[in-house]
Amino acid sequence: MAVIRLALIGMLTLLMASTLQAGAIEVREFDDPVMEQRYRSLTASLRCPTCENQAINDSDAPVSRDMRDRVYMMLMDGRADMEIRDHMVERFGNYVLYNPRLEGRTFLLWGLPAGLVLAGGVLVALVVRARRNASARELSAEERARLESLINRGRTE
Repeated sequence: MAVIRLALIGMLTLLMASTLQAGAIEVREFDDPVMEQRYRSLTASLRCPTCENQAINDSDAPVSRDMRDRVYMMLMDGRADMEIRDHMVERFGNYVLYNPRLEGRTFLLWGLPAGLVLAGGVLVALVVRARRNASARELSAEERARLESLINRGRTE
């Protein structure tokens, strides 16, 4: 009985410790609601380098915590949003941006969907044009004679 009681106390202690650890919430103080909105917008638009497709405002990874701290400090220093994004890209690469910038390296990423839609439209236009031309061509003398014989055979039966 004492062993069961000891195991139960141990499990409850572990459960409480994990709950306390998971409950840590970052609190940021902002004097200006616009500054708070900028912080929220920036942290939502920056991707965690270690997480799979997760913004730094949603991630519990240590690197995300550091990135949030850095964004907060840069905002408090009076930096512009573009400066903060540039700093994060310089430090972590283009991967941290959910919407990559239009550059030489990302041109294919931005241009490929439009190019595929354009190519599909041209292909559809060519197919429709080819079918119209195929159905509008005139019958040869041999084809006309065969058609006449089939029509006449259908009338006599």
